[in-house]
Amino acid sequence: MAFWNRRTSIDAMHAPHDEAIHGPRLKATLSWPHLLALGVGAIVGTGILTLIGVGAGLAGPAVLVSFGMAGLVCACAALAYAELSTMMPAAGSAYVYSYAVLGELFAWIVGWSLILEYSLVVSAVAVGWSGYAVGFLNGLDIGGISLALPAALTVGPHAGGIINLPAVFIIGVVTGLLLLGTRESANINVALVVIKIVALIVFVVLALPSFDAANFTPFMPEGFGAPFVKTGVMAAAAIIFFAFYGFDAISTAAEETKKPERDLAIGIVGSMLICTALYMVVAAAAIGARPVASFAASPEPLALILRDLGQGTAAKWIGVSAVVALPTVLLAFLFGQSRIFLGMARDGLLPVRLARISTRGVPALVTVFTAVVVAILAGLLPLDELASLANAGTLAAFCAVGVCLVVLRLRDPSRKRLFKAPLWPVVAAITIVGCVVFFLSLKPITQLGFFAWNAVGLVIYFVWSSKNARLAQTPASQP
Repeated sequence: MAFWNRRTSIDAMHAPHDEAIHGPRLKATLSWPHLLALGVGAIVGTGILTLIGVGAGLAGPAVLVSFGMAGLVCACAALAYAELSTMMPAAGSAYVYSYAVLGELFAWIVGWSLILEYSLVVSAVAVGWSGYAVGFLNGLDIGGISLALPAALTVGPHAGGIINLPAVFIIGVVTGLLLLGTRESANINVALVVIKIVALIVFVVLALPSFDAANFTPFMPEGFGAPFVKTGVMAAAAIIFFAFYGFDAISTAAEETKKPERDLAIGIVGSMLICTALYMVVAAAAIGARPVASFAASPEPLALILRDLGQGTAAKWIGVSAVVALPTVLLAFLFGQSRIFLGMARDGLLPVRLARISTRGVPALVTVFTAVVVAILAGLLPLDELASLANAGTLAAFCAVGVCLVVLRLRDPSRKRLFKAPLWPVVAAITIVGCVVFFLSLKPITQLGFFAWNAVGLVIYFVWSSKNARLAQTPASQP
C-alpha cells in the first residue's frame, strides 16, 4: 500500500491490546489528579520563572498582552487535544491523531516535529534550572567554603564556558526517577508541583505591596509587531508560547490512564485554566513591582525582583523552589518524549527495539537514549535558542491537531465523542491561524532550523521508515 494512502484505524485503538503487533502494553496506573499535576508541572516552569524576562525585553509591559495571546491559542489547542485524545487513547499524542486522520506522511512530519519539541524543551528547561541552581549555590557557603561552581562549568561554549554541568546533572536525576516507574515518578511529581505553586503565590504576595502603575508606562514601547517583525507583542508571544505548552504531554499518557475517556479532558483543560490564571497574576505582579529593564536580561527574574525589593531571604527560597520544582517540567517532557518514540517504534517508523518495555513497565531504552541527547544539547546551547526552536516544533504539532479536529468533524461527524470542543470551527481556526502567525514571528534562523530538521526527517522517512512501517507490511490500509 502506497504511503500516501496509509492510515491507522481509530476503532483499532479501542480494541484489546495485541502484544504480537504492538509489543507489551504500558501499565494503566494514572488517574486525573496525576494528569492534572503532570500538566501543571509541565506548563509552570522555565516559561514563567525565566522567559518572562526575555518576553518583557521584547514587548515591555505589554508582555501581559503577549501572555494573553499565547494563552488563547494554547487554550484552543488544548480543547482540540481533549477531544482527540479521548477518541484515540493511545501513546503518541498528535502523532497518533495525525496517523489516523491525515495519513502516514503527515504523521511522520508531526512525530519528527514532536521529537524536536520535546528534546529541546527538556534541554531549555534544564538550562533554566541551571540558572537558578547556580544563583542559589553562589550565595551559599559551608564553614567559610563557597559552594559556587567554576564559571566554565555553568555555561556552554557560546558564553565562553566549557559545559553547563548543572543542566546535565538534573537531566540525569530526572531520568533516574522515570526509570523507577510511571506511578512512582507521578507521585513525586505531585509533591513537587505543590511546592512550585506555593512559591509563585508567595512571590505575588510579596511583590504586590510594591506595585507601581508607573512601571506599565509606556505600555507598548516596541509596538504590537507583526509576522516577520522580531520585536513587539507578537515576537514576545511567539517566545512566551513556550511558557504555556506542556498540556500536550498529558495526551502521551493516554495508554497509562485508568479512565482516559474522563481523566484526559480533566487533565488537559484543567491544567490550562489553572496555569493561565496563575501566569497573568505573576506577570502583572512582577512588572508592577519593578521596571521591566531591571529584570529583562536576568536568568532568574523573579528572584532578582525580590532581592531588589529587599526580600533577600524570600528570593533565596524562590531560588530553592525553582531548583526543587523545575524538574517537574523535565519529568513531564522526558515522559512524553519517550511515549512519542514508543508510538513511532510500534508503528515501525522507528526501530522496533525502541518499543521495549522494562520490568517496571517503562520504555527504558528510549528514555535513556533521549536523556543522553538532551543532556548534550543542554550542556552546550543557550536558553533562548533552545526555547525558540522548541516552539517551532510545537507550533507544527498544534497546527496539525487543529487540522485533525476539522477533518474528523467533517469526515466522521457521527463518531462518538466523549469530550466535544465547544464552537469547534472557532477553536480550530484560532489554533491553526495562531500557530501559523506565531511561527512567522520566530527568528528566521529558527524557521530555517525547523525546515532543516524536517528535511533530514523526510530523507530518513523515504529511505527507511516508509519501507519498514507496519502498515507497509499489510495488504491493505486501515482507514
